Amino acid sequence: MTDDRRDALPTDTDHVETVLAVGSGALAERMGITMREVRKDRLVATMPVEGNTQPYGLLHGGASVVLAETLGSYGAMLQAGPGRVAVGVDINATHHRAARQGVVTGVATPISAGRTLVCYEVVVTDESGARVCTSRITCLIRDAAPGD
Repeated sequence: MTDDRRDALPTDTDHVETVLAVGSGALAERMGITMREVRKDRLVATMPVEGNTQPYGLLHGGASVVLAETLGSYGAMLQAGPGRVAVGVDINATHHRAARQGVVTGVATPISAGRTLVCYEVVVTDESGARVCTSRITCLIRDAAPGD
């Protein structure tokens, strides 16, 4: 996560600090993903198009999926709570339109949040608010093993 303003993030749970301490990983950082809002019921992050394009200069579909998986994984970790971990088991994406420049925003909202499975819908939009991608991520919740 490239955002060092963790105190400024809108949050709704004490577990957020624990989740943010885990970090989003080297890939999300390399892609310039910045968390903007972190709550169980809504997560928001932005990502630049520049540097995340395919050969035609369009936002790479895989980049949209990385943004979606980052948001959905954070959300699932929040749902899991302390002493439990979230592991992705399924993700899909539908790409609706191209983004060529600027920043895209991903908004994740839970579809279902049970004790063992959590599913988020992630909508990625461009700066005009047009939908670029819709993704769904499902994570398995399990007890943390020693060292997790």
